[in-house]
Amino acid sequence: MEAYRQEIILGAVFLYMAFCIVTGIWAMRRTKNSSDFFMAGRSLGPIVVSLALFSSTLSGFGFVGGPGLVYSIGVSSFWMVVISSSGYAIGFFLVAKRIRMIAELRDCISLPDIVAARYNSEAVRFLMAVTIVLGVMGYLATQILAMAVVMQAILSGTQMFAEISLVSCVVISSAVLIFYCVTGGIIASVYTDVVQGSIMIVAGGLILITATAVFDGGMQEATSIILANDSEAIMPFGSAGIMASLGWFFVFGLGLAGQPHLITKMMMNKDMADNRTIFPMSLFGYVMAALLWISIGVVMRAAAIDGVIDPLQAPDDAASVFLSLFANPLLAGVVFAGLFAAIMSTSDAFLNIGTAAIIHDIPKAINGKSVENELFWARVVTVLLAAVAASFALYSYYLDATLVALLGAFGWATFAASIFPVVAIGLNWKGATVPGAITAIISALVINFSVQLAGISIPYGISGGLVAFITSLILFIGVSAVTKKPNIGADIEQVLDI
Repeated sequence: MEAYRQEIILGAVFLYMAFCIVTGIWAMRRTKNSSDFFMAGRSLGPIVVSLALFSSTLSGFGFVGGPGLVYSIGVSSFWMVVISSSGYAIGFFLVAKRIRMIAELRDCISLPDIVAARYNSEAVRFLMAVTIVLGVMGYLATQILAMAVVMQAILSGTQMFAEISLVSCVVISSAVLIFYCVTGGIIASVYTDVVQGSIMIVAGGLILITATAVFDGGMQEATSIILANDSEAIMPFGSAGIMASLGWFFVFGLGLAGQPHLITKMMMNKDMADNRTIFPMSLFGYVMAALLWISIGVVMRAAAIDGVIDPLQAPDDAASVFLSLFANPLLAGVVFAGLFAAIMSTSDAFLNIGTAAIIHDIPKAINGKSVENELFWARVVTVLLAAVAASFALYSYYLDATLVALLGAFGWATFAASIFPVVAIGLNWKGATVPGAITAIISALVINFSVQLAGISIPYGISGGLVAFITSLILFIGVSAVTKKPNIGADIEQVLDI
């Protein structure tokens, strides 16, 4: 079987790509209008929603960037993994019930629809839509870059495609992504999540067992090797330091309830009572899949230090090199296919919410109505948005050398700081006002983009995302406390009373 390792892996990926095409065609038949394209008709069962939720949390960010972060800066990123688990509880407690009720009451098909209904303000809708478009660029670029990195690692192991470039892999993967998204919309995404999520729950455990077997002494030996080489990397806060780790603690804990691709899925379930099932199932799937992030990162760093493998050319290669060298060929093939599924379905989710913001929410905020023939323009804008994000991914990779996970963390932080106060707190506090929401969104965007684009270094390792999150939260509460609350509709007020 080892003699056919690369063929098995390629075969698994090829079958997955074929599955994407078939799923897209199948989903296209079920996509009759913009509500189907963006919301899956709010008709999904608890298992589908559960798998879609946790799959969207990890995706390329977790499965490619996560091990890369552990390889490069030690256990610092464990704070992202651990606190995100509690983030599920916060998200379901603060958001799930009310967002689903408002979606049904006002026939909402997007997150900006929700905030417009809550605050009775088109200005808040507009800023929320702009936030989503800007954040999507960073996060969608993360997914496309992750997909291309994995594809290049697989194809470069064959004689025919040994010299294939990253640009070619971006083009190939983006072409499949665009077909899949344009034909199937969010329906294709969530049903791919069912397959991908199931694979990753099983694969997480199997990968942990495989990683443990790399060294005779298991994970204890691996951590001892890292400790002897760089004790700081294996300490509780890793090489990134205490302030960066605590920053991720807040941004990834509270911030999960501000991720539009996640909370939008909380609007899609058929029955609100399903939340009692969806939450524990999502959390279990996430914990199992996150084993891949932790185990691969630790073992690959230890293997490079101990001379078992050559140092990686890029930290983001950690997962693909591990699967190619240490995993059983069948397991490697399945996990690689699962990786593509994770990236593809999450990319679809980001394209979906970004497209909704452009063709539904921004025109509605400006002109009072969305564009005519929404379904047609949704597909056109999906293509354009994917092309722009692919270009951004290549720019980041070649000119800025940004790790996949750090680019993903920037996108996550942008969403967390801009959306968490306005949505998670706003749906639970009648005193939240339009000026408070506007101030929170603008301050979060200005701080996040200023720190990232200007390369501002904040003392003590404090991240720009943490500064943006705390500033946005304080301003939202402070400004809301001293300004007049909006004229909330009677139906929305009843929802907030529940």
